[in-house]
Amino acid sequence: MVLNYSKWDRLELSDDSDIEGHPNVDKKSLVRALQRNIHEKREIRKENIQRLSAQIACNQVLLPRVKEIETTLNDPSSSAPAAAYFNSLVEKLQSNPSRDCPPGNDPKKLEQTYDGMLLTLLKMVGEESKKKVKESGVLEAEKDARLAKELAAELSLHVKHLGDTIAKDKKALEDEEIEQRKHITSDDMHEGFDSKYIPPTPAPPPVPHTKIDKKKAKVTEIEVLNPAASSSSSAPPPEDDDTDDEGLPEMTPSLEAFSKIPIGAFDKSFEFIQHHRDVYVPGASDSLLVAAFTAQGVGKTKYAKQCVHQSLLLQYCEKLGRDGVGIFFKKMINGDKRALKVFVDDVESTHKHLIERVRINQEESAKEGREQIQLVPENPSQSISFNVPDGPPPENLVLEGPGTEGMDIEEVRKALQLQWDVFQSFPTELQQALKSGGLDGVNKVLGDMEVPVAEAIVNSLDVAGILSFADGGIRDETGKAS
Repeated sequence: MVLNYSKWDRLELSDDSDIEGHPNVDKKSLVRALQRNIHEKREIRKENIQRLSAQIACNQVLLPRVKEIETTLNDPSSSAPAAAYFNSLVEKLQSNPSRDCPPGNDPKKLEQTYDGMLLTLLKMVGEESKKKVKESGVLEAEKDARLAKELAAELSLHVKHLGDTIAKDKKALEDEEIEQRKHITSDDMHEGFDSKYIPPTPAPPPVPHTKIDKKKAKVTEIEVLNPAASSSSSAPPPEDDDTDDEGLPEMTPSLEAFSKIPIGAFDKSFEFIQHHRDVYVPGASDSLLVAAFTAQGVGKTKYAKQCVHQSLLLQYCEKLGRDGVGIFFKKMINGDKRALKVFVDDVESTHKHLIERVRINQEESAKEGREQIQLVPENPSQSISFNVPDGPPPENLVLEGPGTEGMDIEEVRKALQLQWDVFQSFPTELQQALKSGGLDGVNKVLGDMEVPVAEAIVNSLDVAGILSFADGGIRDETGKAS
C-alpha cells in the first residue's frame, strides 16, 4: 500500500536543523528571530481574516439598504418628492436610530451602529449634491429637480463603490485563507477517535453556613454617674471563643428560585427539585426558615410564608424516607385531602409562630444597643439613698436638734416645698421606686427613659436634695460605658 505523506509538507516547524547562517552570527538568535517571524505573520494573518470577515458582514447589511434608497430616489412614480423623502429619512435616522450594530461594536455609540453608518453616508451624499447644485448655477425653480437628480447620481456612485469594496474584501479574504491553509498549526489539531469515561454526577454539597462574628454582638451602652466604679464592678464576663458555632445557613441561588414558587404549586416544586438536586440537601430547609424570618422582619409577609411552605415541603420529604420526594408529591398532586390538610395546617401554624417570634425579637432588639442613665456608687463602700418627702412642709414648722440654731425657718420651708414639688413632678413609676428606697428599682425606671429625660430627672433629684450619697454630694463624672 502506498502512503501519501504530502500533507506533512504544510507542517511549519520551528526546528533549527535546516538553518544556516553566518558563522559570526549567533545561531540561537537566528532561531528565535525565525520563530518570532513565523508567529508574527500568523497573528497578522488571523487579524486580517477577522477584520475582513467583519467588514464584509457589515457592508453586506448596509448595501441592500443603500440600494433601496437609490431605487426610491430614481422612481418617478414615488408619491413624495425625492428631496423631501431624502430629508425625512435623514431626520428619522437622527431622531430615532436603531441600536443594531455589528458584533463587537458599542450600541450606545451612534457612529458604531448600522443606522449611524447609513446616516453618515447620507449626510455626505446630501452635502456633495447640494454643492454640485450650487456650482451648476441653475434657476431657483429648477433646484429641487436638479437636487433629486444629483442625490440619485451620488448615491449610485456609493452603491457601486460599496459593491466593489465587498468584492475586493472577499478576494483578499480568500487569499488570506488560502495562505493560512498552506501551513499546519496547533489551531488545526483536533481529536480523532477517543474514548472517555464520564463519571456519574456527584451529590451536591450541603448548604453553606455563614460564620457569626462574635465581636459584632450588640452591647447596651449605659451612661453612669461614676464610670470608673461601674467599669470595675459591672464588667461583662469574657465570652468563650472556643465554642463551636456553625453559623446561619446561607440561601443559594437555587434555593432563592425555589422559595419564589407560589404556595400550593406542588407540580412546579416537584419539577424544580428534579432539575436542581442542590435544593434537596442537608440544611436547605433551615436556610429557607432563616430567609422566612428575615423577610418577615422587613414586612414581606407573603414571601415569608412561601419560604415556610417550601421549607416544610423539604422537611416532609426527608421524614418520609429514601423515596420521600416521590411519596410526598404523589399525595399532594393527586389531592389527598387528609395529607393536604395536615400539611396546610402545619404551614399556617409555623408561619404564625414565626410572626410571633419576629415580633418578640424586634421588641428585644429595640431595647438593646441604646444609651441609659444609671446611678452607680463611686466605690463599694459608698451607698446611695433617697430622701423622699412625705408631703409638703407643715404650717407650724419647728426646727429642732443641733445645728439648727442659725437656720432661717422660711428658707427651710422653701427648700422642703421645692423638694415636695420636684417629687410630685416625677412620673408615678419613679415616685413608687423612690419610696421603696431600692437603687435597682430607680435604675430600672431611669433605664427605660430617654437619655435627656433621665439626665434632667437626676439633676432634679440632686437639686431638690432627694438624691443622697454617703459623702454628701455627687461628682460630675457623667460618661458612657459599654
